[in-house]
Amino acid sequence: MARRVSCRPVSVRLFSLLFAVTLAPVAGAAEDPLQPWLQARVREHTAWFAAPPPSSPVSEGTAGGSALWRERPAGSAGVANFVPPTSLAPLIRAVEAGVVNITTVGPGALPGAVKRSTGSGFVLTADGLVVTNNHVVANAQGPVVNPSGSGVTPDKGGPREVPLQQISVRLADGREFPAEVVGRDASTDVALLRLSGAGLGTLPAVYLGDSDVLEVGDWVVAIGNPFGLDHSVAHGMISAKERVLGVGQFDDFIQTDALINPGNSGGPLFNMRGEVIGVNTAIISEGQGIGFAVPINLVKDLLPNLRENGKLERGWLGVVINEDGVAATTTAPVVKDVYRGSPAAAANIRPGDRLVAVNGRPIGSYLQLLRKVALLAPGTEAKLTLLREGGTQEVSVRLVARPAQEATEGLSNRGGSTANDLGLVLRDLTPEVAAPLGYEAFLGALVSGVVPRSPAEQSGLRAGDVVTEVNRRRVKDSAGVKAALERGSAGASILLRVQRGDALQYIAIAR
Repeated sequence: MARRVSCRPVSVRLFSLLFAVTLAPVAGAAEDPLQPWLQARVREHTAWFAAPPPSSPVSEGTAGGSALWRERPAGSAGVANFVPPTSLAPLIRAVEAGVVNITTVGPGALPGAVKRSTGSGFVLTADGLVVTNNHVVANAQGPVVNPSGSGVTPDKGGPREVPLQQISVRLADGREFPAEVVGRDASTDVALLRLSGAGLGTLPAVYLGDSDVLEVGDWVVAIGNPFGLDHSVAHGMISAKERVLGVGQFDDFIQTDALINPGNSGGPLFNMRGEVIGVNTAIISEGQGIGFAVPINLVKDLLPNLRENGKLERGWLGVVINEDGVAATTTAPVVKDVYRGSPAAAANIRPGDRLVAVNGRPIGSYLQLLRKVALLAPGTEAKLTLLREGGTQEVSVRLVARPAQEATEGLSNRGGSTANDLGLVLRDLTPEVAAPLGYEAFLGALVSGVVPRSPAEQSGLRAGDVVTEVNRRRVKDSAGVKAALERGSAGASILLRVQRGDALQYIAIAR
């Protein structure tokens, strides 16, 4: 057993002894040479005795050189701007009505089998839009429906019934609604559902927050239905931001230690303002207390795309980024090249510009730029903030659909042929290319891509067409098309004979 020693009584006895010894010469020999030394020691010990003991609170920064630690004075406010939560009950009562349970029923792996799965989600709008994970609703796909429209698929043994996909959404108050998928995207694992039935219009929609302002250490609450246990609540904090899990180019996860288990997928992650700042989506099976959520700002960019197109139709800006050309004072991506005829070219974006924000949201890397642009639907008008020659400029860009790889190469400023002025990307009809398409080799040039908004697109040409004549001259490959175009008069329209499947037609292209 450790022995405890009290230092204060010892010091008191020492002080009393020294005080007595100091006073003794006054009654006897005043000329004692030890008296000045003893009086100095008494003064030092008197000052030490009057000071608070080490175990009592001392003000921050006022402790003497002999102090081994700092302690705040009694009644101190502690850390500035920090209010420790006492109970999360009021917050949970305010938001839990907007959290839903999602059940899907669909065909199983074996004939006639039924597969049931559950997940979570949250009410986005009062009229019945619900957000969840793609994998919650993608696991139960509908059957192959025959032309009569019945859910029957014929096979060698005769017709058999295939279970139709069913999605059911249950609210916290017990109401249950059928739902259908409005749109979903596997790359972000986000899906948008629409409820149907009576009672819509007053559903308890949640508020969405700003995931960009999150900081590591912020308190969060996850609500969902893990293992079928309705409306289970877990709390924790933000453990990290912008986690890359290697699942795709949209890796940008929030890591949290709030418990996320099977059944929590698609449920909301709330901040302390009662706002959704993430969609719970993934866990690490080997670890505990490690969960991941899709940032809500990414979901905000994606939702209009899913509502309008049913899937992720990726917008395209038309720039090449030089990731090695970033200055030390900024991490803004630097434009290395601009594709001809692209939205960036139309907005007068130039090589050397640094792109610092999209729609007012800062970007700090090429991947962030790619995510923010690709999530916006074609036709969306985006505002870009760029740095040029020491000044800041804002430009408006109307995004277009991302062209095929061949069309992108045709738009490059580092090469191309005369056909590219029309927006055509051609490929020789070699035996390896012609055979799978059902064509004869070298009887024309295959259109492998059409540049958006080009004369070729406006005339109706599309990928898969085969150009067999240019201005009534037979051509057998892309070089022949180029030569025929060079013989044409500048500014004159071009007449192409095109084979599309089994049909032959003439298409005029105005230069």
